[in-house]
Amino acid sequence: MGAIRQALRQRDLRLLLGAGLISATGDWVLRVGLAYYVYVLTGSTLATALILLSSFVPQIVLGSLAGVFVDRWDSKRAMITSNLLLAAGLLPLIAVRHAGQAWIIYSVLAWEGCIQQFFTPAQQSLLPHLAGDGQLITANALNGQSSDLSRLAGSAAGGIITAAGGITALASTDMASFLISAALIARISTTRRKAPAAASTRSLGQRVARLHAEWADGLRQSAHQRVLRVILIFVLVTSVGEGVMSTLFAPFVRSVLHGSAAAYGLTMSAQAVGGIVGGLIAASAGHRVRASRLLGWGAVAFGAIDLVMFLYPLAWIAVWPAAVCMVVVGLPGALTLAGAMTLLQRHTAGSHRGRVFGALGAIEGIAVVTGTIAAGFLGHAAGIIPLLAAQAGGYLAAGLLVLIALRHEAAVHHRPDSTPSPPSELRIRDATVGA
Repeated sequence: MGAIRQALRQRDLRLLLGAGLISATGDWVLRVGLAYYVYVLTGSTLATALILLSSFVPQIVLGSLAGVFVDRWDSKRAMITSNLLLAAGLLPLIAVRHAGQAWIIYSVLAWEGCIQQFFTPAQQSLLPHLAGDGQLITANALNGQSSDLSRLAGSAAGGIITAAGGITALASTDMASFLISAALIARISTTRRKAPAAASTRSLGQRVARLHAEWADGLRQSAHQRVLRVILIFVLVTSVGEGVMSTLFAPFVRSVLHGSAAAYGLTMSAQAVGGIVGGLIAASAGHRVRASRLLGWGAVAFGAIDLVMFLYPLAWIAVWPAAVCMVVVGLPGALTLAGAMTLLQRHTAGSHRGRVFGALGAIEGIAVVTGTIAAGFLGHAAGIIPLLAAQAGGYLAAGLLVLIALRHEAAVHHRPDSTPSPPSELRIRDATVGA
């Protein structure tokens, strides 16, 4: 606790963390509310799936390229401008009144997804300049914990705000969060500038070719190094499942459990409670367990709890057991994430860590989109419960794969021979819309 208090004494760091927490909370309000609102508006699982597609396609197409531009800009200005553009981009949502206008929602989410690709790397680039080297781990931990806190507050509020004020209230809340975030960032006194590298004189074609080459190099390393190859398979399987979960959880609460928008929001936020506890356990005791076991057993437990959550309605219809399961599943979810990130860092050289994370992030995005599309088209034909149960089975299978394939794996540490790019966080449900 002393390290946390010491880090939070730094005014600029407090402002950055506060801005991120407020903005992320507003995002959760919008995401959760829109997932439910669109399903009520259209009655279509495909329409819900398109929400996910609108959010993930920019990550796949623009994510790597956006980081190149952010490296050349002032991070503080980039974050303020991004927040203002994000707030302005939500205005068209106020015009949505019927199912025929759903295309407005998809267009807005695509815009928001594109701008977000610039905000996130700018935030990651500025944070090390606001915390001393000895406090960087603490600062990053505080920044990571804000995702669970924002999920806890934003998910519950999203369902309640949807029930009370509809899409106009959702848009207004998220706009306010972006404006407050921009105001807090504007008060930060520290700036980060990076002069354009010599490579900036290259043609656009050469820059794109270099970016593609680095991405392909990361993908090759992920495929040829044994531990990374296992993690790549794990990410593929579980990310397809997360796409299914994100698309079908709102229909699961409404059509299977007969829950309201408020019940959906509260159930969604419940996992954050377990995630916060799991994060504390992983931080305090995770070093005593091999990372491969954290990942493997965490995923097995995650899948088993999911399986219980999606099968109990066959015998009993009630919302509260799903909320309990969402709390419990947060614990193995946090352990799974800690194990995966540790393995990736230990088995990737510092000189290639950024591109490996980038390649895995792109693969993850493609897998989530694949699961989203499949769930959208198969939601009515195959049924909501069978598809969600298959998602849980995917976690069980992926966890067992890790335990078997990496059962003799020892910790391998690479020296940080070069400064790695900020890794993109693997998604264990908390960053997706419907789960």
